[in-house]
Amino acid sequence: MSQIGAPRGRTCSRSPRSRTLRSVATLTSAVLAVTVLAGCSSGDEADETPAAAQDNAPAARDKVADGGTLRWAVDAVPTTLNTFQADADGTTSRIAGAVLPSLYTLDERGRPRLNEDYLESAQVVETEPKQVVLYKLNQQAVWSDGREIGAPDFVAQWRALSGRDTAYWTARNSGYERIEKIERGKNDLEVRVTFSKPYADWQSLFTPLYPKQVMGSPNSFNDGARTTLKATAGPFLLKSIDRKNGDVTLARNPRWWGQPAKLDSVVLKAVPRAERAAALAAGTLDLAEIDRSTAERISLALRDARAGRSGAQAALAHGPGSSITPSKALKSWALAHGSDEEKAEEVQAAREKNQKAIAEYASAQDILAKYVVRKSLEPAYTQLSLNGESGPLADERVRRAVARAINRQELAESVLKPLGLPARPPGSHLALAGQAAYADSSDALGDQDTKEARALLADAGWVPGGAERKPVEAGTKAGSEAEKKKAAEKAADKGEKTGSTDADSTKTDSTKSDAAKTDAKKKDSDTASDEGLYIVGDDKPGERRAAPAPVIGAGGPENGTNILAPAPAAARQSAALLARAEALDTGTGAARAAQSVARTDKGVAGAYAPRGTAAPVTAPDAAKALGKDGKALSLRFVLPSGPGSESLRAVGDRIVRMLDAVGIRTEVTKVSDESFFKDHIASGDYDLALYSWPASAFPATDARPIFAKPEPASDGSLLVEQNYSRVGTDRIDQLFDQAAGTLDEEEARDLVRQADARIWAAAGSIPLYQRPQLVAAKADLVNAGAWGLAAPRYQDIGFKKANTSKGAERNR
Repeated sequence: MSQIGAPRGRTCSRSPRSRTLRSVATLTSAVLAVTVLAGCSSGDEADETPAAAQDNAPAARDKVADGGTLRWAVDAVPTTLNTFQADADGTTSRIAGAVLPSLYTLDERGRPRLNEDYLESAQVVETEPKQVVLYKLNQQAVWSDGREIGAPDFVAQWRALSGRDTAYWTARNSGYERIEKIERGKNDLEVRVTFSKPYADWQSLFTPLYPKQVMGSPNSFNDGARTTLKATAGPFLLKSIDRKNGDVTLARNPRWWGQPAKLDSVVLKAVPRAERAAALAAGTLDLAEIDRSTAERISLALRDARAGRSGAQAALAHGPGSSITPSKALKSWALAHGSDEEKAEEVQAAREKNQKAIAEYASAQDILAKYVVRKSLEPAYTQLSLNGESGPLADERVRRAVARAINRQELAESVLKPLGLPARPPGSHLALAGQAAYADSSDALGDQDTKEARALLADAGWVPGGAERKPVEAGTKAGSEAEKKKAAEKAADKGEKTGSTDADSTKTDSTKSDAAKTDAKKKDSDTASDEGLYIVGDDKPGERRAAPAPVIGAGGPENGTNILAPAPAAARQSAALLARAEALDTGTGAARAAQSVARTDKGVAGAYAPRGTAAPVTAPDAAKALGKDGKALSLRFVLPSGPGSESLRAVGDRIVRMLDAVGIRTEVTKVSDESFFKDHIASGDYDLALYSWPASAFPATDARPIFAKPEPASDGSLLVEQNYSRVGTDRIDQLFDQAAGTLDEEEARDLVRQADARIWAAAGSIPLYQRPQLVAAKADLVNAGAWGLAAPRYQDIGFKKANTSKGAERNR
């Protein structure tokens, strides 16, 4: 396997200024509330691909009752209330969205929109000699202690997150390090922010905005804000945290100057995903993200109710009592009342147990019929990651062959079509369908083509029977520098241009480009990073410099892996982001046994058999396992084994069959959810893996660490930031930097699209499908559910007014 003896990449930043200052020792399993890619509306091709519709029961505020408590499921009580710390999770972000200022929020297309509750305006007022942004604050905006929100809060947050003071344990600082100074404007309601160099994603800053009491000192930032907030400024305020019972209670803010919250309170209840079906059946939740099986159970309950079937009737129709026939019931009664006392006692106990199960199922169905399932697509996509650090996948041709063997449309349909959701595979790593910046650049790599995949493998030296051949002396291995130079000529030189021509330059025919001859001495900055590019000064083709593997756990640096979260909008969810795949709604299935990759020589047909014996059938070359220099082509496919990953494993099984069709064998390894990311993905101990990334409203900033070219560390390991495929190029990094540094929004979108086309061509990450978002909600709950790309508007969430004179007051 490619992992044996291979040096492992370190997941830490290359820059001291942007380095994570506190390492992450463990990875949580929270599902995150994340932001998504946005841009200004335009008439380009992006508008032709609609976003998945929201499903959140929208209602006008005058149709929403005043009062009530919403019981909302979360994965866990947060370990910190500071979203800028490495162990912040989805619950941290949910609390912050309800109680702290968000200067910009996201609309249904994921576009940042100025939040008039906090800002009257915000705009770039100067570009020369330096960029200056002027914020004009809402004159009514105050903290819960009565103090006005103003420049001191902006200054404190900038100083804490700039990276200049290492006493602050911050997970990210991208954007803040570009600020040169912050000043008071003409009055207390104006804040002038001057940047040392242009920053396109300035709208990502100061959201959420913390009070100076939190950001003003390292102690309050590092420790104080973990368990409490000294001041808040949202439609709700933090009332209490009950860690014993797993509840976080938010109460309506009496000082809130905007439209008042409809609900009296919101209780965030820690309910693990596997326990939510039972919690809903018990009626203890009003809103919860759920998996497919729970959604199907609710849909069944609704069908029963509409058909006039009670829960008891449903239990007999398709529940625990559905297998009881009249003859079985009669026999059971006879045995329960028979002369054999021991047998009668046993049967009576079984009958009581069965009756209890029927009663519980009937009660659950009656309660579940009061819920509805709201569904959309999450602002996140599931990808197949190809580890290009070493082994066969270090060869770009092999990575492309894997990609060309996979039918992405089939995989997307297998997950989304049964749910009635749009099943079009994502065409971008950096944007989602419906966004102004979205462009389908997947043809830079190409669609599924078995013949093309086999041709790429053959060009890389992986051929039928190659596992049985003796290695050629002085030859080079797959992914060596010599092979890379032979296959490197592409459209990179043409790609130095901006605009659509850059993306087009990567969309060359894979076979021709991979087989093209090139000057071995020419250095191409757009060649996907490989072993030779990773190791500075290593000019020996086919060899790697030995490097010690970093230790994860008690023996490692600071007892953990250094994780740099994606910056501004999404980076706050660093640790939980890495554990995202642990809670994927993906599939179970028995472990697939590793397939044999070598075929032994059976000798000449009939040579030692009696006359008339049929000759053994010889498999055609196309169906044989592939090999090279006496080694079989086999890839280690790592998948999580937890109960929430059933669909993911089902997708993995389909991928295994697709790869098998072109001669690529896989060894499926199923590992615990706890070790999936920490011990395998982050450390590079895999060849193939499935996990999800969120998209971002600010891809030039947030996506860069995910696709940045790995660089060698002084100890010989790799600094990969969050590029766990370990595939990248200098040109991709340059395009991200250029996009982040231009204030021309159209140019920034074009640069992001160019970067995406090159990411596709490098074939380190293959987006498969946008994740489904399934939410169970009480039928009368409005303005809540599957928000899709948008951010919740907490003050509008509530229960629909009842058609009675008593209104909708409720005691929940």
